[in-house]
Amino acid sequence: MLPETVAAVVADAPPAPMLLSPAGKDYLWGGTRLKSEYNKRIDLDPLAETWECSVHPDGPSTVVSGEFKGHGLDEVLAEHPEFLGTKTRHMEGSLPILLKLIDAKRDLSVQVHPDDEFARRVEHQNGKTEMWYVLDAAPGAKLVCGFAHQVTPQILADAIRDGKLSRHLQWVPVHKGDSFYVPAGTVHALGAGVVVAEIQESSNVTYRVYDYDRVDKNGKKRELHFDKAMQVLNMKAGADVRQKPRRITYYPGCSRETICRCQYFEAERLDVTMSCAFTVMDTSFQVLLCLEGEGGLETDAVHRPIRFKKGDCFFIPAGSGRCHITGKTSLLKIRC
Repeated sequence: MLPETVAAVVADAPPAPMLLSPAGKDYLWGGTRLKSEYNKRIDLDPLAETWECSVHPDGPSTVVSGEFKGHGLDEVLAEHPEFLGTKTRHMEGSLPILLKLIDAKRDLSVQVHPDDEFARRVEHQNGKTEMWYVLDAAPGAKLVCGFAHQVTPQILADAIRDGKLSRHLQWVPVHKGDSFYVPAGTVHALGAGVVVAEIQESSNVTYRVYDYDRVDKNGKKRELHFDKAMQVLNMKAGADVRQKPRRITYYPGCSRETICRCQYFEAERLDVTMSCAFTVMDTSFQVLLCLEGEGGLETDAVHRPIRFKKGDCFFIPAGSGRCHITGKTSLLKIRC
């Protein structure tokens, strides 16, 4: 339970943005760039992922500013489901999305996520539709998104046995600024040398199809989930994922670019050269992740700018009203 004094403050004033501290993951394919470039002070080596805005029990974020400092974001939203907004009121304090930073120093496993129906029935949590926004990519970097042609379970079983799965996958060159929508059921894998921001449903269900026969720090091969994967995979040829022009709207002092819009979330890139303003209505919370530069954030509840830098992430409660960003910075802005 949160302190009664905090609840009273919230009742009397518009909610303020919450700066978040992420949970970290040390998966074997990770690197060090989230520490060296995104200011993540997490004592893990490697640091593969940071769960920037999360209430998932496998890695909840912690609030590190304002009235709720020191409390888990899951705890805050359970006490104040109105912070989520009217569109997600039925979720009773459960944040429907999860925002990550991912540093793929090595190839990730070839994997698939189930849809909501299968995941809720079998795994008792949400399915996982996601998108990637590429923050950086080494020369020649690639990723997998879908199959190169239609396949069958037998074709996949034979290819995995013979070490020839790669020939059936749709390999896509990747560059900084690219974005990829990955609906549940899509076979996928990030390749080595790619750093992304991932926006997804709040879920931690992954079925590994192939993992290059790698072993973990204890010398054991990581578990594969072939039988479950075969039940959820879309085995048709993958969708055309070539980059298409995106709509950019220019304003004095900033530009705004729609990155992705689906049934689970909307993502927009803000490039600020002087200032940028937007309104957080009572329909949905919003999340800000600083990709480059630094700046200040003011809202109707906070009249002295909250300073932020590359890697910082804010949860902005629904109903916060007008928000104003100053500085020279680039951010992702996500809402439901």
